[in-house]
Amino acid sequence: MPLPKVSIPSYDLTLPSNNKKIKYRPFIVGEEKNLLLAMESEDINEIRNAVVSVLSNCVLTKGIDIEELPTFDIEYIFLNVRAKSIGESIDIIVTCGDDGETEVPLTIYIDEIKVKKVKGHTNQIKLSDDMTITMKYPSFDRFIIDNFDKNDQEDVLNLSLKIIASCIDIITQGDECWAASDYTESDLLEFLSGLTSPQHKQIDKFFSTMPKLMYETEVVNPNTEKKNKIVLEGLSDFFA
Repeated sequence: MPLPKVSIPSYDLTLPSNNKKIKYRPFIVGEEKNLLLAMESEDINEIRNAVVSVLSNCVLTKGIDIEELPTFDIEYIFLNVRAKSIGESIDIIVTCGDDGETEVPLTIYIDEIKVKKVKGHTNQIKLSDDMTITMKYPSFDRFIIDNFDKNDQEDVLNLSLKIIASCIDIITQGDECWAASDYTESDLLEFLSGLTSPQHKQIDKFFSTMPKLMYETEVVNPNTEKKNKIVLEGLSDFFA
């Protein structure tokens, strides 16, 4: 007779972007192995495919497209799936800021890591009296770049305009609207290149104030006995 199937527990999680409740499960041994192999390969496409596969399998709620979620939702899901799969805490090494060199161990409990929302943040960017851009949040590809593509930081920096272009949802001027999905990346990049520096700064503010995974604490430098504030932002900081 066939071997019995092991029962896998499921858990509830509230998405930070829209407060929607979803169900998820831990990843199983085979999925963890595939994820580790992909990360060891340092091939960004393999990592991308592995993360999509694992998270898509682990999120049990129907209708959730991992690749379409905002970056901070994906990070939050990934962190919680990892917690239920491997352990509820993360051990990392942080550097004390008062001398810039003393390293101390830090244990972080995953349920203490939250998505911070900045008061006044908006996706409505008013470029002039009659023109507004409605932005959408960076999604899966940005998550992969931020957390796993460490091979060429210069390439990452050069992607900034393309990322902004990919996050434009609607352009409104007066009574007219233009959906970004109706235009090519080249069209959107040309539009962005025609903006003034202050207008670009308004768009930059959307990204700098968007919700992000964050954890704040204090550690004492054993050499100077001074307290140091530690701020970790984004998934990559928790696995540095």
